[in-house]
Amino acid sequence: MASVASTSLRRSSETPTRLAIRRFMKSSSGKIGLVLAVLLILLALLAPVLKPYDPATDRDYLNRLKPPSASHIFGTDNLGRDVFTRVIHGSRISLRVGLIAVAISLVVGTFLGLVAGYFRGWLEIVIGWFTDILLAFPSTLLAIAIVAVVGPSLTNAMIAVSITQIPVYIRLTRSVVLSARELDYIQAANALGAQNRRVLLRHLLPNALPPIIVQATLSIGTATLETAALGFLGLGAQPPAPEWGAMLSDAFRGGYALNSPWTMIFPGLFIMITVLAFNLLGDGLRDALDPRALK
Repeated sequence: MASVASTSLRRSSETPTRLAIRRFMKSSSGKIGLVLAVLLILLALLAPVLKPYDPATDRDYLNRLKPPSASHIFGTDNLGRDVFTRVIHGSRISLRVGLIAVAISLVVGTFLGLVAGYFRGWLEIVIGWFTDILLAFPSTLLAIAIVAVVGPSLTNAMIAVSITQIPVYIRLTRSVVLSARELDYIQAANALGAQNRRVLLRHLLPNALPPIIVQATLSIGTATLETAALGFLGLGAQPPAPEWGAMLSDAFRGGYALNSPWTMIFPGLFIMITVLAFNLLGDGLRDALDPRALK
């Protein structure tokens, strides 16, 4: 009984941050996702040091479509380029696009969700219409349509992916604000004459941060997958950029899938690992930041 009481007392004295960290470290999926995500990020950061790459010169036509070997551990593609070098440099493109796209959608979606949930009225109606219009289309199809209009490029693909993610953050933030704005301390802040900006940023936004952080982690995997889809269709990074989706497209259109499967296996494998890593990390964060579990 004494040990149980001491354990309960120790847990009650822990800060929410420490309790969340302790709960996250108990999540096997969260730890696996964190390790994989850190390894991918380190690989992207160290790619120029590990294997320098110049798409204009790193070609060896005498070693076209060579299988994996000691000199080319992932084999070579149809132009004699080292697949391993292109894959690790492709991680820089995919992760950068995923992080920037999620950051843009998070900022815009969170702001609109805060405004819609707090002020209500015509602002909520207009933002709701905007959200419903975006959600009426499948996200990948909407991204394809946007890039087709503005033109294929990596920057336009990143903007298109960020636009498709905005409604998710609007709805998530608005739902949290609608429930939190009726709490006593929010009503007290309004009664004391607190400015709307202070109420939004100091009181309502912290309530929305835990689910937003979880959603952002999950969205990185989704953004990476959509970027690869656009690259596969020729609407993302343009040749000779080593983007995973474009690498899959080159191998598929060239008919190398059966005779030289490594040209498709390794880019596809890294796409799968990236999506899996951030999904597992998001699951672990969801368990750790669950407010009901932190009580």
